[in-house]
Amino acid sequence: MRIDIDSCEEILITITRNKTRSLLTAFGVFWGIFMLVALIGGGQGMQQAMSSQFEGFATNSAFLVSQKTGEAYKGFRKGRWWDLELSDIERLRHGVNEIDVITPSIAYWGRTAIHGDKKYDCSVKGLYPEYEHIEHQEMAYGRFINDVDIKEARKVCVIGKRVYESLFRPGEDPCGKYIRVDGIYYQVIGMCSSEGNMNIQGQASEAVTLPYTTMKQAYNLGNRIHVVCFTVKPGIKVTDIQDKVERIVKAAHYISPDDKQAVMMLNAEAMFSMVDNLMAGVRILIWMVGLGTLFAGAIGVSNIMMVTVRERTTEIGIRRAIGARPRDILQQILSESMVLTTIAGMAGISFAVLVLQVLEVAANDPGHITTHYQVSFGLAIGTCALLIALGVLAGLAPAYRAMAIKPIEAIRDE
Repeated sequence: MRIDIDSCEEILITITRNKTRSLLTAFGVFWGIFMLVALIGGGQGMQQAMSSQFEGFATNSAFLVSQKTGEAYKGFRKGRWWDLELSDIERLRHGVNEIDVITPSIAYWGRTAIHGDKKYDCSVKGLYPEYEHIEHQEMAYGRFINDVDIKEARKVCVIGKRVYESLFRPGEDPCGKYIRVDGIYYQVIGMCSSEGNMNIQGQASEAVTLPYTTMKQAYNLGNRIHVVCFTVKPGIKVTDIQDKVERIVKAAHYISPDDKQAVMMLNAEAMFSMVDNLMAGVRILIWMVGLGTLFAGAIGVSNIMMVTVRERTTEIGIRRAIGARPRDILQQILSESMVLTTIAGMAGISFAVLVLQVLEVAANDPGHITTHYQVSFGLAIGTCALLIALGVLAGLAPAYRAMAIKPIEAIRDE
């Protein structure tokens, strides 16, 4: 398509001849492309924000918790409270071959960690080193609990990020220092920077983690545990073994096999799958809404170009009479449509990028971008190509209508 200075001048004159009409037409394309890009960027940011809630957790994990019984069974009344025990870990480890890693967890809330004259309200957890396979512990200082800590019941602890920020100076290495929880001093051996947003027995950032055996002795828990945490082997789904796990636990604690209330299982795998399906649906909806709005704007451009062609019937007839070829008329109309669509579209893309940048800055901590709302360069190029294609499509019908105008009939109409 040949574009020279005269053609550009003619396109500009045609577009600016009726400024209000051209502005309103361009706004349809502007809003359509803005909605498409903004929704894609917003959806991307929302997906990252939701995914961060599960960051560090094994996608094939599950958590078992005891609840009040819902049925009477073998002489035990309905509404009985019961406790999970360490022996349940061994029962499940040997009775369910599909389980890969299994470990107990105990925790108390509403405790206070003290270092010097500083205090912080926290939770206290008792864990085994195997818990690392359930929830990844990102260590900023020191190390996590190890087997020696468990065997010797050492009075050591790993503190969370917010505990560290409240008790120690920024940049200070807490390892080797002592904190006091419930009257007992523990030596800090590490600081975990993970947030632990799934909130299993409290967020990791707000917890003081002790070796399981140390906490068991300190709080006189005996063999009682609060949560059974486990992962399944590759190729196995948690839902496939859920009934088997519950059946073994219920049989050991004299709970009715039909009791749906006594055992609660949090299936992290199902939660991950649900989020993935939700985000797939959101992406489809975003493209449907965005492309629908954009096509509506393109149809508006096509309609206005049809009106423009009708108004320029005499002009086009005269041009045909003095030797203009049908290809020249086609080129002129398509050029006008593409220019109007491209200018409006580029403005829409630029405005969407600006809005997404402001949103990204507002949603993240200064200097630490974790949730990205900005669209990729490839997507921006793709939307530009889409704009050009829409400009051509929007101008095709008006252009063919202009080509069909006969010079004699156009002059006679005048």
